[in-house]
Amino acid sequence: MITSFIPIGNSRGIRIPKPLLNESNLEGEVELLVKKGEIRIIAVPKKTKLTKDTLLLSEQALITDWNNPEEDIAWKSLQ
Repeated sequence: MITSFIPIGNSRGIRIPKPLLNESNLEGEVELLVKKGEIRIIAVPKKTKLTKDTLLLSEQALITDWNNPEEDIAWKSLQ
């Protein structure tokens, strides 16, 4: 498909037809990658939201790891 640049303020852009967008499954944020002679539009991976339960589980894991006597023994052997 051939298209032309259109003025958008001080920039230029292109219109992407709906069938192409549907086929690409692009939505939300995208990343533009530039190489000589081409511009690629790549989907940005969606960020996973941390919930309160996830944070609590992480804190519990840190407490367990933090109070690990094996590390103290290992450090003492290096001194």
